[in-house]
Amino acid sequence: MRLKRQVVTGVLAVCGLLVAGFAFAQAAAPPEQPAPDVAQPPPAAAPSPAVVNVVLHTTLGDIQVVLEKDRAPLTTKNFLRYVDNRRFDGIAFYRAVKIGDDGRYGLVQGGLRGDPKRVFKPIPHEAPGATGLSHLSGAISMARAEPGTARSDFFIVLGDLTNLDGKPNSDDPGYAVFGRVTEGMDVVLKILDQPRSAEGGEGAMKGQMLDKPVKITSVRRME
Repeated sequence: MRLKRQVVTGVLAVCGLLVAGFAFAQAAAPPEQPAPDVAQPPPAAAPSPAVVNVVLHTTLGDIQVVLEKDRAPLTTKNFLRYVDNRRFDGIAFYRAVKIGDDGRYGLVQGGLRGDPKRVFKPIPHEAPGATGLSHLSGAISMARAEPGTARSDFFIVLGDLTNLDGKPNSDDPGYAVFGRVTEGMDVVLKILDQPRSAEGGEGAMKGQMLDKPVKITSVRRME
């Protein structure tokens, strides 16, 4: 009986040591470290809108223009149709409108002037409110009468003329911007400074026609 009690006491003692050892192991274990943050890749940049570069060779110098193929696809396609068919070769800047007193604001206009043998059909109107483009200095835009009547004639603005963008929720959809000048604004300014005919032009355009239009010898895509 005494031996049995000693065995039981020994078993309990061993169990107590095991429990104490387990508790000590728990207390001695280092705290779990949080998993390191995994670096997230930066968000992919939005692709830039597709553009087409063209150069207008004039008798006063070259004007390089980038056309917004993605944002104004219909107007750009129309302009390039004239370029690729060489229907702009030999045309001219024929109109110059100065705005204000400093002589550096206004627009110059060129094109086929409705030549029935060379113009294509009118194109749908791409309003600035839809394309997000604006008549900032250097913008190239389509001349027109009513919206949807633009054919071949275009103009380049000097100075910010955002009033030509039209007004939201109104009957004024503005004019169709489709690109901007990247080089040659000095040439555009020279065209604006050319003498004008006092009698040339009709209606609101009287006095805005150049006495000697500035010839555009050719318009080509740039590599």
